[in-house]
Amino acid sequence: MKLQPVPKDSLEVPASRALADGELPRVGIVILNWNGRGHLSGCFESLAALDYPRERFEVVLVDNGSSDGSAEFVRSKFDWVRLLQNERNVGFSAGCNQGAREASEAEVLVFLNNDIRVEPAFLRELVAPIVARDCEATTARMLSWDGKRMNSAGGGMNFYGVGIQRGYEEAPGAEFDAPCLTLFACGGAMAMDAEVYAQVGGFDEEFFAYYEDVDLGWRTWVLGYSVRYVPSAVCYHHHSSTSSRVPPEHLRVIQVRNPLLACFKNYDDPNLEKVLPAMLALATRRTYLGSGLRDADAFRIERLGAPGRAGRLARLWRRLRRMGQSEASTSRIALADLIAINDLIGQWDHWMERRQQVQKFRRRPDAEIFPLFLRPLWCIEGDYGYQELQRGITGFLGIDRLFAGLTRMDRDPAG
Repeated sequence: MKLQPVPKDSLEVPASRALADGELPRVGIVILNWNGRGHLSGCFESLAALDYPRERFEVVLVDNGSSDGSAEFVRSKFDWVRLLQNERNVGFSAGCNQGAREASEAEVLVFLNNDIRVEPAFLRELVAPIVARDCEATTARMLSWDGKRMNSAGGGMNFYGVGIQRGYEEAPGAEFDAPCLTLFACGGAMAMDAEVYAQVGGFDEEFFAYYEDVDLGWRTWVLGYSVRYVPSAVCYHHHSSTSSRVPPEHLRVIQVRNPLLACFKNYDDPNLEKVLPAMLALATRRTYLGSGLRDADAFRIERLGAPGRAGRLARLWRRLRRMGQSEASTSRIALADLIAINDLIGQWDHWMERRQQVQKFRRRPDAEIFPLFLRPLWCIEGDYGYQELQRGITGFLGIDRLFAGLTRMDRDPAG
């Protein structure tokens, strides 16, 4: 396989040719569901109306332990959908891999959220660049349910792994009409060559959910393949309809942890040596910001003798000594951050082994992938201390020089 270089001046590419009916591949459409019964009719009815030979695609619904009657509803209303039932929620990553294994005859795999509806030409357009061998994976133009806002037109990330959905919440415009290379395909509406999906390892099941698509896309590029945004493959999305039902601290763990894991796995050695200290420092600052701590001086021994504070601090000190340990309340968000960070640094050998599984098959240098990040130095916090830290540490470690001249977006993305 000959590597296709990533251009630095423009990521736009020519549109792929239309496919004749005889070229249409066998497609397995994998959909994950967790208590999403209310969305399934819209999704399946749009799939039934696809301009694609019915015998050339199958739909596999992986139900992750729903308690809302989803499985019974599918059996009674959409008996042409192959239903897999899990006793519990095994996560997006494992569920997608399970569905991909079930669709064993598929030449191309398509992954859709259950709260998606698609245009009739969606499937033809999404798989065309893969069949034409222009790339190995594609992502769709994802609009809000009413079509008035963009949800995704490809993706990028900042240097510490926080994902960017290009165009998110912007009005649809001409800037989203051109096909282009993209770092990753949004897991809510994407396609991938089935053999390549298996070769690169599919979605990482240790991510459970969130950023598993960023990791897969980045890994796809590292291993020598490529991903494209296909604006002619149009779908509509109920954004965050599943995540809104999950406790925020549960989401926070995976939203903080998974970008760290993606970076740890996919950067090459010299660049990880630069990025790792910075991303851990910035994660620590975010933990502090989320802790709710309002009186840091209460923890400083040098403030014990300060005027007006000695009595109160002395009483606090005596109380803590009687308790035998220091106890202070903190937010569940900050605790979630600590758990997320420790999931990486507390399992060093494990993640080094997982990293080597990627790095030993590397076929493309980081420098060729960096243009796909879109906004590598995007700062995600408005806190002055966080901004000061990011500005200072990227300069000190030379991270800013890695991405010199590669920023492509004029506005901070919403994520």
